[in-house]
Amino acid sequence: MLGVAQDAWEHVRHKSEETPMLRIRGSIGDWPVDLTLELDDGDWAKLGAQLQVSKVDGVEPAASAAAKPANPDDAQWQLAKALLRKSGQLSGPDLLEQLEGLTGSAAAGKRLLVRLRHCAEVKVLSGGDTPLYSWVEPL
Repeated sequence: MLGVAQDAWEHVRHKSEETPMLRIRGSIGDWPVDLTLELDDGDWAKLGAQLQVSKVDGVEPAASAAAKPANPDDAQWQLAKALLRKSGQLSGPDLLEQLEGLTGSAAAGKRLLVRLRHCAEVKVLSGGDTPLYSWVEPL
């Protein structure tokens, strides 16, 4: 059986092209993978429908949000906060798993987790086996 390890993905719009590109780099077993997909607006819509992506408290889906802001880290940060706000409370491992899925990278997921830990709207309880991350509305 082949195991898939997704190392990185990026959403790129080349200056000479109007079609957004999705690049997937990683490996399948020992075989390296470097795949570039050209997706038009209809393809992004179909992909979003398949993934059942919807707006969360005014934050746009990942595919659309990644294309609009000047800094992709800002879009991921907004989505990470929206994810915890919608969930209300998540354990550290569950939140990290969802953040890794959001970013496509374990390292980027960990960076968002650390950033959430220091966010004013997030309360972290360190009791038991794993920390609990809770969304707290500012006063």
